Amino acid sequence: MTKTKPKAATRSTARKTAKPASRKRSTPASSRSAAGPDTKHARIIAMLRMPTGATIAAIMTVTDWQQHSVRGFLAGVVRKKFGLNLVSEPTEKGRVYRIKDVKASPAAADRAKQAA
Repeated sequence: MTKTKPKAATRSTARKTAKPASRKRSTPASSRSAAGPDTKHARIIAMLRMPTGATIAAIMTVTDWQQHSVRGFLAGVVRKKFGLNLVSEPTEKGRVYRIKDVKASPAAADRAKQAA
């Protein structure tokens, strides 16, 4: 006297045959610009491209990030992912970071390709 549950069998078959709906992305990630029009990334890059450069404190004020987050962004995103030539110089205001227009090193370009 074993009882079978026809509803359970129907459910499992329905689950196996039904395909989950796939998500559609509006824009592929690779075609997006590195820093969008008005994002924190774009603001930081713009600050770093100015001849005066930017201090970590100034970037912290603009982005509401903590100091370690700003340093991580400078090292991980600006230098490694974007492959930009980021230089820092000590001044009386503190250490100032800026992006030099000189091409980045070939190693940085290789890292940028690997990150993409």
